Amino acid sequence: MSKFVKFLVVSLVLFFSISSSFAQDIDELLAAMVEAKFSEKEELVEKIGNLKTEFSLKILQSLENGTLYYIKKNKKIVYAEKVDSGYSLTDILSEKKIDILKKREIKRVSLNNKLRKLVRILIAKSSLTLSNPSLRIKAAKVIFSSRSLDLLPIINTAILKEENVRVKKYLESTQARLLLLTNNKKDHIKSLEYFTDNTDPRVQSVINEFIQNYESLDENNRDKLIYDKAINVANKIESDMQFYKLIENLFFGLSLGSILFLAAVGLAITFGVMGVINMAHGEMIMIGAYSTYVVQLFLPNLIEYSLFIALPFAFLITGFIGIILERGVIRYLYGRPLETLLATFGISLVLQQLVRTIFSPINMPVTSPKWMSGVLEVHPALALSYGRLYILLFSITVFLVLLIILRKTHFGTEIRAVMQNRSMARAMGIRTSWIDSMTFGLGSGIAGVAGVALSQITNVGPNLGQNYLIDCFMVVVFGGVGNLWGTLSGAFILGIGNKFLEPISGAVLAKIITLVFLILFIQKRPKGMFALKGRASEVNQ
Repeated sequence: MSKFVKFLVVSLVLFFSISSSFAQDIDELLAAMVEAKFSEKEELVEKIGNLKTEFSLKILQSLENGTLYYIKKNKKIVYAEKVDSGYSLTDILSEKKIDILKKREIKRVSLNNKLRKLVRILIAKSSLTLSNPSLRIKAAKVIFSSRSLDLLPIINTAILKEENVRVKKYLESTQARLLLLTNNKKDHIKSLEYFTDNTDPRVQSVINEFIQNYESLDENNRDKLIYDKAINVANKIESDMQFYKLIENLFFGLSLGSILFLAAVGLAITFGVMGVINMAHGEMIMIGAYSTYVVQLFLPNLIEYSLFIALPFAFLITGFIGIILERGVIRYLYGRPLETLLATFGISLVLQQLVRTIFSPINMPVTSPKWMSGVLEVHPALALSYGRLYILLFSITVFLVLLIILRKTHFGTEIRAVMQNRSMARAMGIRTSWIDSMTFGLGSGIAGVAGVALSQITNVGPNLGQNYLIDCFMVVVFGGVGNLWGTLSGAFILGIGNKFLEPISGAVLAKIITLVFLILFIQKRPKGMFALKGRASEVNQ
């Protein structure tokens, strides 16, 4: 027998013997956990955590998540996942499905708050060695809030081994936080110097607590240099938080403005060209949102692409409905604004009831694609939602596309001609009735597209459109009827203003203040920020 074969045989024997011993240890620890008291469970959990393997980490995570159960009949601990017919059980060692049992046949391995905190710390310790950077960051955050000075050597070692710059930054922040717990003044100075250059809102309460504890010491034990540094760090963190809060409010304002623009721009076009007060505009938004739900319902395996499919689908559906409404109802009511308002209001009620009949009155679930989930962390004090960022970019894209259509295409030229002087446009051979239909269809189609975007940030239900209808009219009147630049500017000004008022006055009062401001503004500029001659002005020409 060659040396290589002997080596292979010995290695296999050692591997299987170690695996068998490991499995036996896990089995014994888990079996003991069934009848153990909380104090005894702490020792057992620590022993599982000290194994520092992905296998032991999975057990701890299951314990924390509440999916670790034992079968009452034979006291065997298993993973349990809730299914329609009961709980699906998985063997811990083999990780194979073993049975489906009712809730009364199994019982969860219970935890108290102290034990749950210990489990989280052990998970964090084990996670520091994993290859996934996001898991190591999560572990650093858990240790940061653990107040466990015993973990400082582990963090020190992890910093020396860490190569990922972002993970290392979190580890260093955790190290600095733990150093404040020591009784060493040099550690305190080192920690405060780090936080002076790397402010973090999570540190604010830590520094404030440190200052309070320091003030409670005898004067002989106080160090003025350390105390002054701590005060400076606390002031700098407060200043940074105010600055990033300002940016966050600005972002939320732009986000709200982009939503208002998407919802209002279709109304701005139809109102500007046709002078129609369309009370059914909100229902076009609602139908667009339901289009997203229908696409995901019929294509459940294409959730990541559902929005790209829903956008043209919603545009065509709502645009077609808009053309039918214009040809069948609205064209017979031109010049009678009150009757048009009442007719479109009736249509909105019919559409709402139709949706309730087809889909039911309750809100429908719409799943956001993974690429729209999560946040962009610009700074520990500033995290921007990817979903709202994409909607902001999408609204700018819609604006540019509409600007190109209205400025650079023959159809757009005809729309502007009808908007400025209908009689002259008709005399030049433009089919104004056709332009009315296509414009109403375009405005309704854009409202449907807005509904697709809104489905990602709000509930999809029969009353969705009504929640935005008043805001749409406010944006259109404030910006200037029929003017794209006015609609965009009005939406962003109202959105930003509303978000800056909310922290001061509250959401309801902020809406009232915005409305009062708008009323006063219209008194001074009845045609809005960007005055544009429309159909109504023909009477005076």
